[in-house]
Amino acid sequence: MLGSTHGTLTTDSRRARVIACGEQPSPVVHGRPAEPDDLDVSGRPLYAAVPDLDRFFRPESVAVVGASDSDGRPNAGITRQLVTWAERVGARLHPVHPTRPAVFGIPCFPSVGELPERVDLAVLLVGDPVPVIAELADAKVRFAVAFASGFAETGTEGAAAQSRLTAAVARSGLRLLGPNTNLNAFERFRDDLEGPAIALITQSGHQGRPVFALQELGIRLSHWAPTGNEADLESADFISYFAERPEVGAIACYLEGLKDGRSFLLAADRAARRGVPVVAVKVGRTETGARTAASHTGKLTGSDAVVDAAMRQYGVIRVDGLDELQDTAALLARARTPRADGVVVYSISGGTGAHFADLATAAGLSLPTLSPAKQAELHTWIPEYLNVANPVDNGGHPVGDMRGRKIIDAILADPSVGVLICPVTGPFPPMSDKLAQDLVDAAERTDKLVCVVWGSPVGTESAYRETLLGSARVATFRTFANCITAVRAHLEHHRFAAAYRSPFDEAPRTHSPSFRKARALMRPGQQLSEHAAKQLLRTYGIRVPREQLVTSAAAAVRAASLVGYPVVMKASGAQIAHKTELGLVKVSVTSASQVRDAYRELTDIARYEGISLDGVLVCQMVERGVETVVGVTHDPLFGPTVTVGLGGVLVEVLRDVAVRVPPFGEDQARAMPAELRGRALFDGVRGGPPVDVDALVEVILRVQRMALELGDDIAELDINPLMVLPRGQGAVALDALVVCH
Repeated sequence: MLGSTHGTLTTDSRRARVIACGEQPSPVVHGRPAEPDDLDVSGRPLYAAVPDLDRFFRPESVAVVGASDSDGRPNAGITRQLVTWAERVGARLHPVHPTRPAVFGIPCFPSVGELPERVDLAVLLVGDPVPVIAELADAKVRFAVAFASGFAETGTEGAAAQSRLTAAVARSGLRLLGPNTNLNAFERFRDDLEGPAIALITQSGHQGRPVFALQELGIRLSHWAPTGNEADLESADFISYFAERPEVGAIACYLEGLKDGRSFLLAADRAARRGVPVVAVKVGRTETGARTAASHTGKLTGSDAVVDAAMRQYGVIRVDGLDELQDTAALLARARTPRADGVVVYSISGGTGAHFADLATAAGLSLPTLSPAKQAELHTWIPEYLNVANPVDNGGHPVGDMRGRKIIDAILADPSVGVLICPVTGPFPPMSDKLAQDLVDAAERTDKLVCVVWGSPVGTESAYRETLLGSARVATFRTFANCITAVRAHLEHHRFAAAYRSPFDEAPRTHSPSFRKARALMRPGQQLSEHAAKQLLRTYGIRVPREQLVTSAAAAVRAASLVGYPVVMKASGAQIAHKTELGLVKVSVTSASQVRDAYRELTDIARYEGISLDGVLVCQMVERGVETVVGVTHDPLFGPTVTVGLGGVLVEVLRDVAVRVPPFGEDQARAMPAELRGRALFDGVRGGPPVDVDALVEVILRVQRMALELGDDIAELDINPLMVLPRGQGAVALDALVVCH
């Protein structure tokens, strides 16, 4: 990872700062020394601290270092914009330049140290901000912004320069936005708009423009944080801050990479605790996108599967396009808590209604069939031959008179209906004008969500520009897809928020009794043999088959009689990763003579391949069940992650896996098997019995405990296969691979 990690994680922030100063780290949480309950078993904080950014966004005094008013100079344009912004927010602005007596008629000071007052914010218009940081620290400046580029986004030399900047900031005590950022934080925000606002975070300023432009459609924005390379302040800091702001209804993010996975999760957890939705475009789904993002901001994009799983785990709504970002964030910021999950599609065309209903159902929205009584009521105004079960087709004519409003009110009065969506594929005045007005009027009198899809490519119609966009209660979209995406996100967010329990509250603070025994089995920098790996699993209560490790053919025969025929015989050694490919596994061994033959063959192969063995395992043969895999890997952003999938060769062929980032609770562990495409296997197929999913969930939770306690010791853990037996019979780890750090 490029640069150091501090920000919302005050423990890590404090650690970075004191190491830079040569002190001993002393964790701090919420402005006080950390207590045991504030930290997990690895000493990492369990809560996101909220940086006090009020004086960043609303400073009382601002210094512009490198200010200029020379025509044609970039600094002059920036200085002019800052002067205007300072006047607008009521801040005193002080230009700083060593040779200028004044800038734009404002007295100029030769250095920060000679300013007449302590300033809240310093804007650095200099090519190398590092030498200025010490001056700002001496002047006790609270915040700084560095616009300069040429840092981690440019490669190795730039990354080194950014590390020097990060270290300087860590020593200074101030907080820095940037480098490689822009003026977006100092834009003009409309102050004539009401209602909950969107707070915007972008790592590329230009990518936030579509969301910022929502103000022209009447949607309020409160803040814009262009985080750039995040040498200090990062996206997670702003998520934590915005989640606490009473005016913020939703947080919209454009992320090219995450500086630190843990701080991001803590920030997302804070937003989830507050019920504030976070909507994000996260670049890096493809290798090309990840490579481009890294060159832009110098961030790690991380394994996309892990990023995606982590976001879903903490309720972050991931969308793909900027148009989806703006529409989804706008709806989530303004819509009330849904009264029901049912969606009714109401249109003047049967074809339009059927098309939209198909797309909505395929996306997972619930379109309940309206009751016979409700259908009879709707047929009071709609001809009998038209379908009103859902979608509701009015045939067109009722829209032009008093029937139109009665139909809308009747649909909204149904207790199974939480959302009414009216797709209008094109304007057809005057009926479309009246339809729009009826929808707006009905929306003002209901606490249910009313959405309109205005399909006209023109967008200049008064029904759209004035009636629909003039309403703060109707959510208006231009495409079917964006409407469906936003409505689904709205319903899922509120279901998630209602059930959310922070996994950090349940994360272990102290080591389990298994921890010390497990540590004694670890071999730093080595792979454990299967026998040793299974011993490690046993310490955490994970069941393994009856087995014995033997070093002679005679001992193998005795072990087989104790284990019980048929048996499986496997070579056990620290150098063996894939035994089957090397012929080092023998299954269905049924007699003493076969045991002796198998022992000789296994040891001969190992000798020929130059593999050192600690012995041969004689194992109970377990056949009935579903083979799964449960493992732990290290993600560069998030650290230990837990993976569950179908086991054996299927995990490599199908790549059907579910991922979670610890800590997580039983609900998340139970959701993992349910996410697999092959989940039907757990219910029993071709006459097979359903298997013990409860036992699989228990193993997932025990493996998570291992990941939390031994995360610094385990580079990789792979239980494959974990045989999940018929219901009530448990699960058995038939093989295991453990690689130590």
